[in-house]
Amino acid sequence: MYRVSESIEFCYGHRLLRYKGKCAHLHGHNGRVDIELAAPGLNEQSMVADFSDIGRIVKEWIDQNLDHRMLLHKDDPLVPLLRKHDEPVFVMDVDPTAEAIARVICDYALSRGLPVSTVRLWETPSSVASYSPPSPSR
Repeated sequence: MYRVSESIEFCYGHRLLRYKGKCAHLHGHNGRVDIELAAPGLNEQSMVADFSDIGRIVKEWIDQNLDHRMLLHKDDPLVPLLRKHDEPVFVMDVDPTAEAIARVICDYALSRGLPVSTVRLWETPSSVASYSPPSPSR
């Protein structure tokens, strides 16, 4: 199996509604996401995928949807207030944990035809969460 990874850095804020602790309060992160693609063979360019294509597809989406935004659960009472004041918000169906954010990024990359094997979200330099899509045979 061949594998390639592309890293993208972005900043975001969030809070966790269903958490008892510091992360229940608004706070921010300088995060990094690593998108790993895998394929059993190489394409006509002898690549799994062109790094610039991975970066262009995923970075553009992250820049437009996640970077410098508050990532909040759809039931968070701050969502209407922030929208009223034209603040950038990305609303999720679940608490915006690192695991959930990794899955959102993975789902987007898969929807664009990238053969994603794993997405890792580094919330801090020492804390990482990952999501791997189920294999088609499962």
